[in-house]
Amino acid sequence: MNKIEHIGIAVKNLDASCELYERLLGAVCYKKENVESEAVNTAFFKTGGNKIELLAATSAGSAIAKFLDKKGEGIHHIAFDVDDILAEMERLKAEGFNLLNEQPKKGADNKLICFVHPKDTNGVLIELCQDIKNI
Repeated sequence: MNKIEHIGIAVKNLDASCELYERLLGAVCYKKENVESEAVNTAFFKTGGNKIELLAATSAGSAIAKFLDKKGEGIHHIAFDVDDILAEMERLKAEGFNLLNEQPKKGADNKLICFVHPKDTNGVLIELCQDIKNI
């Protein structure tokens, strides 16, 4: 794992949260995107060398909606940039970690993604990200 790629924050209202984070970070949202496979709308911010992803559910059955119902708004996941997502998935499986998906899938911001089960990581949902252009 190279670096933290972004921190994902679950929010109830994406537009209101974008306004809040623009004021908080002193930066404008540089990208909004719908990720149908995850039933989520996303918004991205850059501050310094860091990225923040806001996530709002588009379906009551989505993982984000369930998270919001259970825990409320807040940090949902920490994403790590990897050079080779398939190799990293194999490495983690060999180390005994359970992955939430067997194959990487297309996520937001032109990334392939995979999640590590939070039961194996002290309750923290970990996302692996690889730029699609680096495949």
